[in-house]
Amino acid sequence: MCGIAGQICPAGVEAARVRRMLQVLRHRGPDDEGLYCTPEAALGQRRLAIIDLAGGHQPLANEDGTVWVVFNGEIYNYQALRRELEAKGHRFATRSDTEVLVHLYEDLGAHGVTRLRGMFAFALWDSRQRRLVAARDRLGQKPFFYVERGGELLFASEIKALLAFDPTLAELDREALDQYLSLRLIAPPRTMFRAVRKLPPAHLLTFTPDAGVKVERYWDLHYEPKLVGTEDELLEALEACLLDCLRLHLVSDVPVGAFLSGGLDSTLVVAMLMKHGIGEPLQTFSMGLPYKAYDEAPYARLVARQYGTRHHEKRVTPSLVRLLPRLVWHLDEPSDPLALCTYLIAQMAREHVKVVLGGDGGDELFGGYDRYYGNLYADYYARLPAGLRRGVLGPLLAHLPEGRWYKSLAHRLKWLHHIAELQGGARYARSLSYFYFPPAWRQALYGPAMREVLAHFDPEAALREPFVQAQAEAPLDRMLYADSQVRLPDHSVMILDRMTMAHGLEARSPLMDHEVAEFAARLPVHLKVRGRKLRYLQKRLAQKYLPAPLLRRPKQGFSSALPYLLREEYRVLFRRFLASAHLGRDGLLQQAVVDRLLTEHLSRRADHGNRLWLLLNAEVWYRMFIERTPVAQLSEELAGVDTQEAA
Repeated sequence: MCGIAGQICPAGVEAARVRRMLQVLRHRGPDDEGLYCTPEAALGQRRLAIIDLAGGHQPLANEDGTVWVVFNGEIYNYQALRRELEAKGHRFATRSDTEVLVHLYEDLGAHGVTRLRGMFAFALWDSRQRRLVAARDRLGQKPFFYVERGGELLFASEIKALLAFDPTLAELDREALDQYLSLRLIAPPRTMFRAVRKLPPAHLLTFTPDAGVKVERYWDLHYEPKLVGTEDELLEALEACLLDCLRLHLVSDVPVGAFLSGGLDSTLVVAMLMKHGIGEPLQTFSMGLPYKAYDEAPYARLVARQYGTRHHEKRVTPSLVRLLPRLVWHLDEPSDPLALCTYLIAQMAREHVKVVLGGDGGDELFGGYDRYYGNLYADYYARLPAGLRRGVLGPLLAHLPEGRWYKSLAHRLKWLHHIAELQGGARYARSLSYFYFPPAWRQALYGPAMREVLAHFDPEAALREPFVQAQAEAPLDRMLYADSQVRLPDHSVMILDRMTMAHGLEARSPLMDHEVAEFAARLPVHLKVRGRKLRYLQKRLAQKYLPAPLLRRPKQGFSSALPYLLREEYRVLFRRFLASAHLGRDGLLQQAVVDRLLTEHLSRRADHGNRLWLLLNAEVWYRMFIERTPVAQLSEELAGVDTQEAA
C-alpha cells in the first residue's frame, strides 16, 4: 500500500513539483520515498513497506531500465506469476510483488493486467515507446486520478497531490456537486474538480504525448450462465472459493490483523481464518460505542473468544465537531458518516499492525441491503390500479408523519409509493436518491449558478446505465451489478482507502477478490435474496462458523444513525456552516431553502438529517478546497465548541 504520483511532459517535467506531490501523500507511505526522473517523465512513490521490506524500494525497473513502474496495492498471486516469468527467462532483482508488473508488461504488454489477482493502481512508463500505461483493479479498491492537458499527463493516488502540483486545478465541477447531492457519491470519470478525472475500476489507461489518453475496460462481471448444483453443493463451492481467497490475502512480510465489527462479513472472515488455521493467531480490532442499540463490540467479543484471537477493543465517543475538517481533507470529497467510524478504528489498529483484513463487499455481492427486496416489492405495489395509488393511497401517505428516523415505517411506505411510479434502472437509481435530493428537491434548492446543470445533466444516470447494461437477466442481479460498479468503489471502499491510509494502514478486502465476485455473480438469485432473507447462502455458510446470537441480530447501520445519535453536534455544525452557507452566497444553492430545511429539522417538524448532512459536507469541502481555507483554520473554528449550545 502506497501513494503514487507523476508527470509526463515532453516540454520538460518539473521534479520539484512532483516531489511536492509526494510530500502531500506522505501519510499513505511513511516508510520511504522514491523518484524516477527523465526530461519527459517523472514517476514517484511514497511507500508503506509490506512485502520485501529491504528490497522493495520504488520506482522499479526491468532488466535494461527501459520500463519503470510505481505501484499502490498488493498482488496476491505474485509468487506464482514470478515463477512463470522466471521460467521464460526474466531476471528479478527483488522479492517485491511490484517487480512482477514490469516483467509481465514485457511479456504480455498492457493487457498483462488481466493476469493480476489483487488490489492495485499502477503507472508504468515505457521509455522506448514513450508511453504511460496505468490500470486500476477490478472493483476499485485502489484509487487513480489524472489530469490531461496539452500533451501533458499528471497522475496521483489522491486529488490533493494534484492540487499541490497546480493549485489552479481547484475548480468546482458543478455536475459532480449535483451528483453528490443526488446519490451521496461521485461516479467516474467525474470528480469534484472540473479538470481532474477518476480512472474507473477495471479500466486500463494508456497515454502518449501525441495520441493523448485512451481508456478501455479490461474486465467485467457476468451473471449468466448461472452455476448449476444443489444448494449444499454450491454452499461447499462458496466455502472453498473463500478459503482460497483468504489464504492469498495473508501474503505479507509484516503481521496481518483484522477488523472485527460484529457484523456478518468481518466476523466470517476472521472465523474462517482461525478455524482452518490459516496463518498465525490474528490480532483483531473492534470499537465499543456508548449507544447500546448500535454497539457491536459485544458480538465481536463473542467471535474473538470463540476463536482465540488477540483481541483489542477500545470504547470511544465519536465526535464530528472535532474531526470533520480532517475527514474531508483526507477524502478530497464531501464526507459521509461512515468515514468517522472507519477513521477511528483505523487509528486504533495502526498502533498494533500495518495490515488489516475487512469485510467490505459482502452486501453488494451477496445481496445485503433491504432496498434489494424493497425494489422487488415495488413491482407488486405498481400492479395496483394507478387511480388507487395516485388518488387514494398517495394522499393518505402524504399525511403520515415521517417520525424522527429515516427508516421509519412512514418513510419506507412513502419510498415504496414513489419508486413504484418508475421502472428498471430509473426505479433503482431513484430508490437511492429518494432520501437525498431527487429532482423536485433540487429544482427548489439550486441557485442560479446550478440552473444550467439541472437543464442538461442527469446524475441518476450513473446508476441507471449500469443497471441497464448489466450482463444479467434478473432485476436483483442488475441492482447488484450497479452497486458493484458504482456505489461500492465510489462510496464505502473509497472511504475505507482514505481513512485507513490516513494512518498509514493497509486495508484488504477478501470478499472483493475478483474470483469471489465472479462466483457470487453467477449464484442463482434465490441464493442471494429470498423474500426478506438477505444474503441467503452466505448466511448459511456463516451458520457453520459464527455464534447464534450474532446470526440472529438484525443488520445495524451505526454510521447512518449518526445524524440522530450525535444530534447536538449536528445542530452546532449545521448552524456554524449552513446558516450562512458560502454555497448559497455564491449562487449555487438557495439560502432560503437551506434555512427552511434547518428550521424544520431542528424544530423536529420534519426529518432532513441525511439531506442536511450532504449540504454540511459540501459546504465544508467548498470552503476547504475551492476557497482554500486551511484545515487547521476550520478545525480551530470548531475547537472547544460546546455541543450543548444548540440544545
